[in-house]
Amino acid sequence: MSPDVAAVLLFTLAGFLIGGAYTTWKNSRPVAISLGVCALLAATGAVLWLL
Repeated sequence: MSPDVAAVLLFTLAGFLIGGAYTTWKNSRPVAISLGVCALLAATGAVLWLL
């Protein structure tokens, strides 16, 4: 797998996780925070993958 494809997939995953965190913020804050942390990890992984 190309490093560029893997980074794009990780950024896409981070985007979906951020959307889920935003959607669940009013209903369940602990779940939203955990989704946000996972999104941060996915975005960090994508950046590190590109380096």
